[in-house]
Amino acid sequence: MNDENESRRKKRMISLIICTFSYILAIGIAVIVGYFLYDYLHPLLLILVTDIIATLVVYFISIIIQNTSLYDPYWSVIPIIIAIYWFIVGALESGFEATHFIILIIVGMWGLRLTYNWVRGWQGIKHEDWRYTQFREEKPKLFWFINITGLQLMPTIIVYLGCISLLPAFTTPIASNNIFYIIGIILTIVAIFFETLADEQLHAFNKKKQPGELLKTGLWNLSRHPNYFGEISFWWGLYFFALAADTSYWWAFAGPVAMIILFTFVSIPMIEKRLKKHYPDYSKYQKEVSMIIPWFKKK
Repeated sequence: MNDENESRRKKRMISLIICTFSYILAIGIAVIVGYFLYDYLHPLLLILVTDIIATLVVYFISIIIQNTSLYDPYWSVIPIIIAIYWFIVGALESGFEATHFIILIIVGMWGLRLTYNWVRGWQGIKHEDWRYTQFREEKPKLFWFINITGLQLMPTIIVYLGCISLLPAFTTPIASNNIFYIIGIILTIVAIFFETLADEQLHAFNKKKQPGELLKTGLWNLSRHPNYFGEISFWWGLYFFALAADTSYWWAFAGPVAMIILFTFVSIPMIEKRLKKHYPDYSKYQKEVSMIIPWFKKK
């Protein structure tokens, strides 16, 4: 048994090394392309182009290893890179701003925690998210198209839309007493705490749950997907940072709205369809507990 656990641990470590190398390569290529395009593209378009290039690099590597889950940490890793880039740009243009640094720390906290949550749940190269496996089995001939568009490029575009708020947030001075800035601080920190608590409760439950048992305690007694509520709230918090810096970026709400659409009409319906198959009383749980927004349990 010890030899088996050691072998599993080594395989998982090798998988994480491959994943790390893939992201270093993807980000490196994107940075090189961005360097040559810097003088020709608007900052937002520059990030979009390099973002897509990095995604394509990850995509091609995921094809080589035949595991789409290689893309999963992209959601939490790339926003940190974008935040660091625009923070540096802002510091070089207008000097160091404490308010900008606080936003950078918040984005870093969110991204590192979410990445860690993925790492501890990923079993290695041979382990692929059930949703990807389902697409492979149901649409084998179309999977390449579903993979590059719906499973990788679409999330990249949605995260990019959410990160638009970071451009004004890092490149325009923000007063520490700005009401939008204060709201952004409160909302993002509460969102990180909420999402962390939801993930920890789920992680602890999965370690000791019995077959057919549903998590209905803690935050999961107030929302069927409290982790998604925290995630959506975080992106709305970034939007308030954008408003604090420059209200002309009001249209950046497209980012958090896209997050709501993704979770409400794509991710959650797919997850709950699967849960209803495996848990007989899930339909009752759906009727009693709010889908996303935490609320009192219906009687």
